[in-house]
Amino acid sequence: MFIWGRRQKSIFVKFSASFILVGLIPLFALSFFSVQTFSGYVERYTTSNLQQMVLYMGYNLNSAFNQYNEVSKLMYTGRYEGFIESYTQNQSYNVNELEQINSIPIESFLKTVLYSDPYITSVYFQRALDDKLYYQDKENRGITYDSLPYKKWLAVMAPNPSQVGIFPTHPENYYAGSKRSVFTVGRSLIDISGKVTKEPKIVGTLFLDVDTAMFNQFFRELNLGVKDELFLLDGEGNVYFTNEGSVKSTEGYRTKEDKEMIVLKEAIPFLKGNVIARIHRDNLFEQLLSARLTVFIAIILCSIVLIVMGTWFSRRLAAPIRNLIKQMAVVESGNLDTQMVVESNDEMGRLSHGFNRMVERLQVYIDEAYVAQIKQKQIELNALKSQIRPHYLYNTLEVIRMNAVDKDMDEVADMILALSNQLKYVIDYGEDRVSIRGELEHLRDYFYIISVRFENKYELRCDISPEVDVEWYILKLSLQPIVENAIQHGLRQQGKGTVGLTIEKQDNKLLVTVYDDGIGMSKEKVQQLTEALEDSTTPGKNVGLKNVHERMRSLYGEEYGLSISSREHIGTSILLSFPIVENPNFISTTTRTED
Repeated sequence: MFIWGRRQKSIFVKFSASFILVGLIPLFALSFFSVQTFSGYVERYTTSNLQQMVLYMGYNLNSAFNQYNEVSKLMYTGRYEGFIESYTQNQSYNVNELEQINSIPIESFLKTVLYSDPYITSVYFQRALDDKLYYQDKENRGITYDSLPYKKWLAVMAPNPSQVGIFPTHPENYYAGSKRSVFTVGRSLIDISGKVTKEPKIVGTLFLDVDTAMFNQFFRELNLGVKDELFLLDGEGNVYFTNEGSVKSTEGYRTKEDKEMIVLKEAIPFLKGNVIARIHRDNLFEQLLSARLTVFIAIILCSIVLIVMGTWFSRRLAAPIRNLIKQMAVVESGNLDTQMVVESNDEMGRLSHGFNRMVERLQVYIDEAYVAQIKQKQIELNALKSQIRPHYLYNTLEVIRMNAVDKDMDEVADMILALSNQLKYVIDYGEDRVSIRGELEHLRDYFYIISVRFENKYELRCDISPEVDVEWYILKLSLQPIVENAIQHGLRQQGKGTVGLTIEKQDNKLLVTVYDDGIGMSKEKVQQLTEALEDSTTPGKNVGLKNVHERMRSLYGEEYGLSISSREHIGTSILLSFPIVENPNFISTTTRTED
């Protein structure tokens, strides 16, 4: 009786009894209602899930059509070839006299468009002057011109020559032996150079054949059954895609719904049509019976588990928790040498292990607090030292010596003055933040020496937004390493080029962009550099970039730093994000959090 009385007063016994009662009573009460409502819930959930999939599928389909629309606009934009002046060119002269589009041969342009997307099978260009037809296809097949209905397509596009034309799925029977089905996208090339005329000057028309296999990537996730139906229609009822053997005629199926089928529809704005899915109910809910059985089994198992766990908790939890309370009192007194004995791998064992880790980390944090400021100063010192590269000083001094021998003394004096300013700016350890004006003056001194050293092969352009105050403060020595990196890795391999710098204000941030028109980098190289910037434990070759990035984040917080974007043979752009600091005594977010 005495033992039982003590157990009744134990909080763990009370917890276990309450745990069992609170768990079992609602479980049995809700089991009846859950079985009754489970079928309807499954139907609603499954239908909603399918509706979301159809919605997502419709969005992707519309995006795909828009993508091919953008491909057809390459005659005007020429992005894949790097052109930016296509709107000012005389397309009539280019096409009719030079047989070119955007300053490249028509055949080459068609081949570029053909391989811009894996599902484009053929590309045609009809020249309006003499009805000459150019074409490219990926399989080098012979084409039957009489079977190609491009004149019919031209007639359809004639009333609205500036609009894209899209022609429903049709067999590719103008190629011998082809069993492929394609749909066609057409766009007229209008010469907009010179005076504006009442009637648009149509130079020619571009047609793209797109394999309907493109639709499979969007419809595959639906996992349609044998009795399920799926089709894609435009606003006029033309069929672009159906699952094999599903619908013979689309008449009446747009809104038709019966007891056997669930009809889901999503609009395709580009086609002014819809994607419609008709799902057979029997196939959709055939596993409902087994799911109900699973619910009953789960209820029984949960009841057993509740009873067992309630009893087990009262025996298992008491001793470890009391021991943990005692050890916590020891730590509270200031003794960090205590340790819990881990006797199991369950939650209590992990709790004991966590307590031990907490005590160890407390000791580590105390040690780190004494060396944190020293470590921070060492990082900043290393960052400053990394800016002064020996080979840079040696090469500069060699240029000064050679100029002293071969040229007038004025230029040598200017170079010595620029170098003196640089050394004075770099070696001054008293400031972490300087004005934009001061940093730009240092950058111009650096670039003057670079210009003389490389015989004015490189040009520096600075563009400062009017809303930017050059007296705002930024991180010292943050721009020169980025410009140096652009010259060393972007411009030197091609011999000459331009480094640009823009400073603007956006969303309470100061954005500085350093870009060049050098050799650029591949996506893989950009990804490697980005990962190297984020990995503070691994040293890399790009010490200047990494030091600037780490110093910015250390001073201003994690939301600031630099990001890299680049394209091969186009150039590289590095964006530095600073907070707007008008007071040189600005304290970073990181420092305020630590205080």
